[in-house]
Amino acid sequence: MPDAKDRTAQVASRLLADSYTLYLKTHNFHWNVKGPLFATLHTLFEQEYQELALAVDEIAERIRALGHPAPGSYTQFAELSQVKEAAGVPAAEDMIRQLAADQETIAATARELAEAAESASDPATGDLAVRRIEVHEKNAWMLNALLE
Repeated sequence: MPDAKDRTAQVASRLLADSYTLYLKTHNFHWNVKGPLFATLHTLFEQEYQELALAVDEIAERIRALGHPAPGSYTQFAELSQVKEAAGVPAAEDMIRQLAADQETIAATARELAEAAESASDPATGDLAVRRIEVHEKNAWMLNALLE
């Protein structure tokens, strides 16, 4: 059974995989969105994938600071991630629904990381987790608001 620090690194690796998969998915949707909300969604998706690009680096570096290798391949990300790639090019409304659900999934993973970090007496990782929760909960809210 892994110790508390190892457990924290394992959950952080899942957060990295979820985040990288969502980065790729959001970038894909940015490129392929169409319809009446094109301009709004094209811009929103770009903001979200750019934020994720910075986040994955921070998460990976935290995993390294914990003394573990950061996963860094599509194979590893696919094994670890709860966020799944999109099949084909969905309609804009389906893109929004998928991304909102994925944001909620990542917020849940970040909450799990916050708990693991607390158990490991690791406030630095806990701080990272809380910041990720805030970002993903806000993004989910904003995406869901588009569907109302």
